[in-house]
Amino acid sequence: MSMLPDVTSLRDASEIVYQTMKPTPQYRWPLLGEAVGAEVWVKHENHTPVGAFKMRGGLVYFRELSARHPKGVHVVSATRGNHGQSIGVAAGRHGIKATIFVPHGNSREKNAAMRALGVQLVEHGEDFQAAREEAARYAAREGSHFMPSFHTDLVRGVASYWLEFFDALPNLDVVYVPIGQGSGICAAVAARQARGVRTKIVGVTSAHAPAYALSFAARKSIEAPVSTQLADGMACRIPDADSLEIVLKHVDDVITVTDSEIAASMRLYFTATHNVAEGAGAAALAGALQQRANLKGRRVGVVLSGGNVDADVFAGVLTQP
Repeated sequence: MSMLPDVTSLRDASEIVYQTMKPTPQYRWPLLGEAVGAEVWVKHENHTPVGAFKMRGGLVYFRELSARHPKGVHVVSATRGNHGQSIGVAAGRHGIKATIFVPHGNSREKNAAMRALGVQLVEHGEDFQAAREEAARYAAREGSHFMPSFHTDLVRGVASYWLEFFDALPNLDVVYVPIGQGSGICAAVAARQARGVRTKIVGVTSAHAPAYALSFAARKSIEAPVSTQLADGMACRIPDADSLEIVLKHVDDVITVTDSEIAASMRLYFTATHNVAEGAGAAALAGALQQRANLKGRRVGVVLSGGNVDADVFAGVLTQP
């Protein structure tokens, strides 16, 4: 993906998204501003019909896929949960069969949500990468279509929320974006370019899944082990080559946040806004809090990218000191 989609392509993708869901809100929360020491705006992607931003990409991807395969196709993919829910919604709209691979020990509630959306769920491996590799092998054996976690059409769909954000707030000084496989941050880059704004983009990875941060620093792909217990949506062991190319070329910085910092941000979201954030969903705020010394007087954007956290996990986070 050496070329980013242009503004026409992004606007067309937005129209596909809006046939199923409405734009999500962006709110300025005073208590978050007090904590960060800046004007903080939150893009509420936890308010989509599946509680996460991924739905947007799935809708665009499946629209284009169904146009190429009007007689039907079997889609196979891998996920930690939100990508799979996106597939479930979009596959159902187009009458497409979908098989999703998840690692053992995946979120019980995300698994239940995917099954409820009609996908066939298969558990394999100990992490996302192992599940992804098995999904690719399965698709090859079955002659099915393997859907990646990063693709131009996914970026086009996800960029719809960034266009909404930049249309509403074109003078944001900096935005913080969690990085899993890269569709969110590459969509931010594409929308920034399309809108011609000068907002800085800072990627946020887990300190316990630092592949993108290490790769950004080294200017080449670095594989890194995954040990995060909280940010499953960021549990990337090997960067996607296409997304990394865009990150290296266009992103201003990539930082890491710990599970403890993410937990603190999950608690802050709840106490300050009464929104539930999953681990990856709170990572952008954790990044802003980490860099608050540099943000005084600035206008900061963060995305609450998902709210799909298991009840027992969230209860544990809220009761931490």
